Amino acid sequence: MKPVINKDDVKPLFDSKFIKVFDLQYEEGKHYYDATRRPLNRLTAVKSEEEFHRMLPDAVTCAVILRVKDEEPKLLLTEEYRYPTGQFLLSPPAGLLDAEDEASANPILSAARREIKEETGIEIAEGDSLFIINPLLFSSPGMTDESNALVCAVVNLEDLFSLSQKGAVGSECFDGFLLLSADEAREILKAGKDKNGIFYSVYTWACLMYFVSDLWR
Repeated sequence: MKPVINKDDVKPLFDSKFIKVFDLQYEEGKHYYDATRRPLNRLTAVKSEEEFHRMLPDAVTCAVILRVKDEEPKLLLTEEYRYPTGQFLLSPPAGLLDAEDEASANPILSAARREIKEETGIEIAEGDSLFIINPLLFSSPGMTDESNALVCAVVNLEDLFSLSQKGAVGSECFDGFLLLSADEAREILKAGKDKNGIFYSVYTWACLMYFVSDLWR
C-alpha cells in the first residue's frame, strides 16, 4: 500500500523564486524532502490520480534533427554552461513551460517551438515535423519532482546560416553548436563523454539514443 501525502502534512523549508524545498511527511514522524520548482498547490506528491495523469511537465527537451540539402541527417546539440556542474555540457535545446505555453492548445509543442527558436535561431516551418516523443519524464524522483517532456523536431534547411544563439535569455550561456552524424552520435554514446571528455546529462543521452535508433524517421 503506497503512502498518502496530504497537503496539510507538507511543510515548506525553503522558498525562493526559482527553487523550493518541502518536507513531505508521509507517516507520523517520517519525512522525505523534495526540491522543486512548483508551489505547494502544484506539488506532484499531493496530486490525486486524475490530476497526476493530466499534469504538464515543468520543461521540454528537444531532439532537433537537421536535414540539410545534399547532406546526411545530423543531430543538433549545443554547448551550454550548466551552473551546478561548472562546465559547458553537450545539451539539447530545452527550457521551461511558461504561462503562455500552458494556455495554448498544445503546451508542450508551444514551449518546444519557442525554445528551439531562442536557442538555435531555427523556426519550425511548413514541411518540418514537430512531435512529442514522451509527454513527461521525471528527472531524479528520489530528490525532485521536476520533469521534462521529450519532443522531436525534424527540420529541413538549405544551409546552416540561420543557426544562432543570440536569442539566449536570462542566465543562459552558450558556446556554439555540435552537429553529429549517426556514427558520431554512437561514438559519444559508447564513450559516455563528449569529445572533450566532459560528462553529459541523461536528456542528452536520450536524444542521442533516439537519433541513432532511427525512431524519428
